[in-house]
Formats: sequence, C-alpha cells, structure tokens
Amino acid sequence: MLISYELLGKLFVYLVIAVILVTGIALLFGAYSIRKHKIIFPNYILFMLYLFYSPAKWICRIFSIKEEIVDEILIEVKNAVMLDKFKKTKERRAIILPQCMRHPECRARCDPIVGYECTRCGKCDIKIIGEAADKCNFKVFIVPGDSFVRKIMKSYDPGACLGVACYVELTESMQAVSKFVPVQGICLIRDGCYDTRVDVAEVIHKMEICDDV
Repeated sequence: MLISYELLGKLFVYLVIAVILVTGIALLFGAYSIRKHKIIFPNYILFMLYLFYSPAKWICRIFSIKEEIVDEILIEVKNAVMLDKFKKTKERRAIILPQCMRHPECRARCDPIVGYECTRCGKCDIKIIGEAADKCNFKVFIVPGDSFVRKIMKSYDPGACLGVACYVELTESMQAVSKFVPVQGICLIRDGCYDTRVDVAEVIHKMEICDDV
C-alpha cells in the first residue's frame, strides 16, 4: 500500500508538535522543581531533556529564555536523584576539576593519564579544594578535557564522582559518568575556558556531606 506525501507530511507535523509538547512539559516540570526545591517526575525530566536536548534549547530561544536553563535543570535533577548514593559512598571518591581553573602562571605538569599534577602553590582555588579533599577522602583530578575523564574512570575506577565544569560540559559528563557511579555536579560561576572560578564553599560542602552519613 502506497502512502501519500500529504499523509507523510501530516505525520511529520504531528510528530514535531508532539516533541515540542512533551519537551515543553519536561522544561516546565524542571523549572518548577528548581524554583520550589522539590523535584517532581525526575525520571521523566531527565529522559525527555536528554533525548530532546537540542529541541529543548530551541524552545528556550523561541521564548527568549536563556538556553542554560536546560543544562541547569538536568544538572540539578541529576544531583537530586543521585545524592543519597553519592553520600553513602565511602571509598575511592574522586573530584574532577577543569584545567581552566588553574592560575594563568601555573607550571603544573600534565600527566597523560590523570591530568595536571597540582603542586598547591596557592595561586588559585585548587589548593584550597585539594586540602579539603584530603580531609574528606577525595582524590583530586585536574583535567584538560572529556577524554581524561574517561581515562580516570578506567584507571582510578572511582566509587563516586564530584565534577566541576561549565554547564554544557558538566551536563554531558554527568550523563556519561552516572551510568557507572553516583555523581554530583557543580557549575562554574565564571567560565570562559581561562582563569575560571567556582563556588569553593559549595564544592567543600558537597565533599563534607559524604562524612555526615
């Protein structure tokens, strides 16, 4: 039986409308969850926004909403879903920091497997985070890119992972790593791939909650 082009066109339009509708609903649920600090339908939100990541950002542009809200929703919902498992992990905890947090004059050596080896010279916030990580039983990794995250997952095999990055990279990394271990993510408060900043107090708090269980 032949299917007319007109019918195919109608089916395509209906499909596009359906995608926009279900993605829009996921965005609304996610925005509500963040605003009220109460996550609703987390699995639906994560599934739909990961599946229709680009359409979700397109919807935001259409309604003059900042595109980062999609990443923010995914990160916060993923954090909420995995928090209990993350806190209960007692061994082989890892915190992964982006190399852009290093001071512009940093002379740390970059190991081909684990990334930069911080000397804790005190010129950037990594020293403070590293000292707190020692107390909280976290191993610090400073990586130049996503490929190093995969290497660390294989070589160190962490039981839990705390990541710091810009919105887009954190969204992608958390989705990949969460398939193997519980994760938590914290976004940079100043990005740009050079001399970036993170809320150090928030990072330390995330590590300390593991010892409160």
